[in-house]
Amino acid sequence: MDVWQLFVPAIVILLPLLRLILFRRGDDGRRGRLPPGPPAVPLLGSTVWLTNSLYDAEPVVQRLMSRHGPVVSLRFGSQLLVFVADRRLAHAALVESGASLADRPSQAASARLVGEGDTMNSRASYGPVWRLLRRNLVADTLHPSRVHLFAPVRARVRRLLVDRLREEHGEAEAAAPRSVVETFQYAMSFLLVLMCFGEQLDEDAVRAIGAAERDTMLYMSSEMGIFNFFPAITRHLFRGRLQKAHALRRRKEELFVPLINSRREYKKNGGEPKKEATTFTHSYVDNLLDINLPEDGNRALTDDELVMLCSEFLVAGTDSTSAALQWIMAELVKNPSIQSKLYEEIKSKTGGGGGGGGGHEVSEEDVHDMPYLKAVVLEGLRKHPPAHMLLPHKAAEDMDVGGYLIPKGTIVNFMVAEMGRDEKEWEKPMEFMPERFLRPCGDGERVDITGNKGIRMMPFGVGRRICPGLGIAMLHLEYFVANMVREFEWKEVAGDEVDFAEKREFNTVMAKPLRVRLVPRST
Repeated sequence: MDVWQLFVPAIVILLPLLRLILFRRGDDGRRGRLPPGPPAVPLLGSTVWLTNSLYDAEPVVQRLMSRHGPVVSLRFGSQLLVFVADRRLAHAALVESGASLADRPSQAASARLVGEGDTMNSRASYGPVWRLLRRNLVADTLHPSRVHLFAPVRARVRRLLVDRLREEHGEAEAAAPRSVVETFQYAMSFLLVLMCFGEQLDEDAVRAIGAAERDTMLYMSSEMGIFNFFPAITRHLFRGRLQKAHALRRRKEELFVPLINSRREYKKNGGEPKKEATTFTHSYVDNLLDINLPEDGNRALTDDELVMLCSEFLVAGTDSTSAALQWIMAELVKNPSIQSKLYEEIKSKTGGGGGGGGGHEVSEEDVHDMPYLKAVVLEGLRKHPPAHMLLPHKAAEDMDVGGYLIPKGTIVNFMVAEMGRDEKEWEKPMEFMPERFLRPCGDGERVDITGNKGIRMMPFGVGRRICPGLGIAMLHLEYFVANMVREFEWKEVAGDEVDFAEKREFNTVMAKPLRVRLVPRST
């Protein structure tokens, strides 16, 4: 029997009286009432954790909201967690009162035990270090002028993606159907690795980096949550898990640090490219090597911090984009009339179809003038946001959300998928209808994906901690979707129909990976 199966009941039996001390004394003395939630037990928190893990919190929260409404709470240990699924309340909290929820909770004990710090764009506390990191990323690597410099790289990845799809899925309808997700992941990894490290690596190296990232993410999210309960004890009870997590981290360091050092040498030599012409003139690492932290003696970033920042950059641009591409293409397979309408728009802008249909490849300039393409991508992100919940926010002060007290220090989570699928806000929300973003007075007309004017959907978050890569993510999705539809007709496989069941990994992915028949376009 797992030691943890004995450990949990022991706590519940031996410490029942601590509930009054831990939970009631602090909360009842404050004005206002906390959001509704299930009962709590000493030290463990809400009773739902006796049969569920924090990793699987979404269905638990959905059940609570069906009973109590769009604002509910849970206890995780002594920590209060609040979940919000109302778009108007989200706008009031994240935009109108943005500074109150601009902070992040500190890293979980499971992350700290393997040496992960908070010096990252997504995790840093709201303050000087976070501003420095975000400015470094947004004003340079993700600035439109810098993004434009990577256009030749994206064109190279477009060719790689199309060629791989053609090779791996055949050039005839009779070709054996295969899952496309690994092809998407490899193409996005190739692109983001080059942007991050400024070096075009061979396929084995790109795949090794991608595998190291995914293995670490999945293990940390699914196996390490146990250390968030009494880490001083669990670190001894579950040494095997901790050892594996350290091994995964070392594996990533062994891959990243030589690439970082190579870039140091490149900068030291004045940016002279290698004769092999595999070195790009700019990379994200270049910007990171220029950072000095004034709050810490003006020191440079350590190798550990550089590895974590590079990992964050790769995960944000690879895993989320690959998941979104798979969902969007699955919808186009399931809805051939929508795919045909998109193809007609593409032909009208490029002067012909793919294959022998004449015309030119879809360029980045072309996608800016394709409203139906943009609507298809937005509809995919609305119905299938890769992240069903935003990264958590932390209340910097006592605040009110929907008439409930949110005490200072509370961790507040926002339910992205619930807002995008709300029947009170969207017509037939579980149907894929890009036209909703185009028709006058439609429920998606003039939607502001940044959320500044109001929230209808928020796949990239909103407010001060909005995803800094929103612009480049939309460019990648539109550019690659357009080129894949231009080159191939995407068809469902008889007897292996598209299944929209979801699976929770680091992002929410298709439980049954997409398998298709790709027919090269000729007209």
